[in-house]
Amino acid sequence: MNKWVKSVLFAALVSFMAIPAMAFQFPDVPKNHWAAAQIDILSDQGVIVGYPDGTFKPDDNVTRAEFATMAILALGQEHTKVAQPVNFLDITPEYWAYNAIQRALYFDLISQTDVSNFRPEDNVSRAEATTVAVNALTTTEISPAKALEVLSKKYSDVTTIPKDFLIPAGKSEILNMIVVAPGSANPALEPERPATRAEVAAILYNMREQAKLNPNAKLAEAMRKKTGEGFVIEEATVQGSIGTIPAGAVIPIKLTQYVSTQASTAGDLYVGVNSQNLTTRDKYILVYENSNFKGQLLDVRSGKWFVRNGVLVLENSLITTNNDQVTAFKATGQLSKDRNWFMRFVRATLKGEKLEAAPTDVVYMRLLKPVKIDLTNGWIYED
Repeated sequence: MNKWVKSVLFAALVSFMAIPAMAFQFPDVPKNHWAAAQIDILSDQGVIVGYPDGTFKPDDNVTRAEFATMAILALGQEHTKVAQPVNFLDITPEYWAYNAIQRALYFDLISQTDVSNFRPEDNVSRAEATTVAVNALTTTEISPAKALEVLSKKYSDVTTIPKDFLIPAGKSEILNMIVVAPGSANPALEPERPATRAEVAAILYNMREQAKLNPNAKLAEAMRKKTGEGFVIEEATVQGSIGTIPAGAVIPIKLTQYVSTQASTAGDLYVGVNSQNLTTRDKYILVYENSNFKGQLLDVRSGKWFVRNGVLVLENSLITTNNDQVTAFKATGQLSKDRNWFMRFVRATLKGEKLEAAPTDVVYMRLLKPVKIDLTNGWIYED
């Protein structure tokens, strides 16, 4: 597979995450194919993709780089930051799957024995793919003897499998995760054979389902909904790991520059931050503190005596989150002053009120469109 095709496939892997689930049926994966269900489910969710001609090619192989990318997508960790990447001679930060590989290493999915080379273009073997699936989990330790016992009951090539695959294979069998295409009178593990795309789909599906129940320690932390103190958005809702801030919710934003009806003009840009976490009633963090909000002054009219009170309306368009995601965040807010009854009478009668906000002053913005957020990592789902 050439680099251009890989770039297209990787772009599709990422972009499909924002597409609502739909029913895919590849022409070369009939409904009675042994892995059709897993292929359809994972393709619906953007974990695996087909080829530009619309086919899936279930019997083709998968490279180690492709498999690392798919595994991270299957586990929902494609936005995780890796502070200390592992350096290899054969991949650089410019490589299309560099970040996915680093994430797979960080989450201990890949047992890397060669500290110099990752071999991204090599085909992933059945043993490697199965081991990654087991590494994603917290499992009960077993002895080599126990592994041999459970494997010998079913597989014809147990005595020839590599020693370093024995324990992962045994654990996988105990968890009913080993993938063997049905129909063979003498099923075999075939650990060193390159895994097919259909087998990879089934392995990834099994891994993900088990990881929902018993993820490894690092995945468990990453998959936990994060909590903290902050400004509570009462209207926010939570479903599973997804939090939703509905349209109409009010968000406090602290401006970082001076704006006023007398000195600013419509179209001026502004930047603000939230000085505290935005949370649900149950303290799940929706937006982490010190996220950047960017927009422009939508309407600026100076206050003039006997003519009008000042008007200053802000329109927010973007947010930069704690994980460096830049995405839409549509909200609007209007500066106003708290006044006692006398000043309200004066302003209503004489007009001329001037409005201003100094740096660190808070403006309350009203959200114009709902925002959905992954509560495990703060990632905002884009429309």
